[in-house]
Amino acid sequence: MKKKFSLEIKTPCNEKFDKMIPNANGSFCNSCAKNVIDLSTKTNAEVARFIAENKNKSICARLKTSQLEEEFEINEISKSNNFKYAVAVAASVLLTSTVVGQEKEPVKTELGCSEPTGFKLGEIAYQESKMVSFVLSGKILEKSTKKPLSNKKYSELTIVVSGSNVSVKVDTKTGAYSIPVLLDKKTTELFITINSSDSSYSKNMKIDLSKIRNNSLILNLSIDSEKDMQNYQIMGGLGVNYIDNKKMTNS
Repeated sequence: MKKKFSLEIKTPCNEKFDKMIPNANGSFCNSCAKNVIDLSTKTNAEVARFIAENKNKSICARLKTSQLEEEFEINEISKSNNFKYAVAVAASVLLTSTVVGQEKEPVKTELGCSEPTGFKLGEIAYQESKMVSFVLSGKILEKSTKKPLSNKKYSELTIVVSGSNVSVKVDTKTGAYSIPVLLDKKTTELFITINSSDSSYSKNMKIDLSKIRNNSLILNLSIDSEKDMQNYQIMGGLGVNYIDNKKMTNS
């Protein structure tokens, strides 16, 4: 059953996310002694999966203002379906046990077969890997000036891309970045998020993996920072509002 929901932050927090200590579960806030989960770099599908996996948990999160206007969707399996599945599995196990119990005679092995069954002679077949690993690099520049984004206005600039589990810093003097990526060879779009201490820019970018050379792919980004960079909704306890008016608040 599909279920739709939206997100909210009722009580914003004024702490600085870039001052928190990153860890495997998010970034630790010393002020409230909680981990803050950065959902601002996630796609709608990733956010929906996170909410489904952490239902009824207290979550402190960082969001983009645009995410507060989004409608998310998850698939929920009803308890009745789970019960039916369990009954079906139980019946299958019982039937298998009954059949095995009826086999009173051991299986006979036939001798003199001309060729062993299940074996074939010939060339060894292999399946080529569907993934490609490379380093994505380039420059992030202001569209109007062709210069790096202002370090005073956009401090602690970092970049995150789909296919990579790391966030890397952007060189403030040159706008250069370099990030390791692992993608399916059929990938044609890359979800990119550029973050500063209090704003963000996200976009799906067309990508041509056939242009990878020496395990490297160049992708330069031109940004109109005044229009593209969006301020973050201040962090805080995450609320989840379901479309059927049932409300679950993680705060």
